[in-house]
Amino acid sequence: MIDSKIIKKDKIYLPNVSRETLLELEDYSKSILDKNKMINLISSSTEKSINTRHIYDSAQTIDFIDKNDIKVCTDLGSGAGLPSIVLGILMKPKKQGFKLIFYEKSYHKSSFLKEMAKKFKLEAKIYQKNIFEEKNLVTDVIICRAFKPLPVIFDIATKNFKNFKYIVMYLGKSGKKILNEVSKKWKFNLEEMKSVTSEESLVVKISNLKKKNG
Repeated sequence: MIDSKIIKKDKIYLPNVSRETLLELEDYSKSILDKNKMINLISSSTEKSINTRHIYDSAQTIDFIDKNDIKVCTDLGSGAGLPSIVLGILMKPKKQGFKLIFYEKSYHKSSFLKEMAKKFKLEAKIYQKNIFEEKNLVTDVIICRAFKPLPVIFDIATKNFKNFKYIVMYLGKSGKKILNEVSKKWKFNLEEMKSVTSEESLVVKISNLKKKNG
């Protein structure tokens, strides 16, 4: 687990992570900032706090991803590759064969993802496709950050994926209310952790998702 005290440092530091991995995360952070001058990958207002707002925010999901039954992670609306490029870099020394799949319909953002996957030698597939038009997909984890509301993600998971184990996503300050609302129509098991980068936010892991009858 990331200690919330360390996110105030300028340099990226994560416990039990090698210097080589930390340098790759720094390199990725710099690559986002460089590309952000040409295309909109992250909000310009978060550029100065990129390590806290984006790198650490992405890295905290490793607690849900670094599990024996997780080998394939599918990132929806991937954008700059947050969180999954970060996860790929962190998982590279941990698990051989860990695979990332990205769905990003923007040509320029997809090109950036391909560049990053190659640069950091990640086992990844990048699809410049609209996830809503894809069918019979298979993965271990569906993950997304600032993509679509939770009810929409549930619909995508059950309609566009033939098989998945978990959904990992971020919820803002109304997260508890949203979970209560969706539980009226859906049954699921829930694991949650408080975000280390925002006191009002949650990161959740959903499993055994099924729509209620009626």
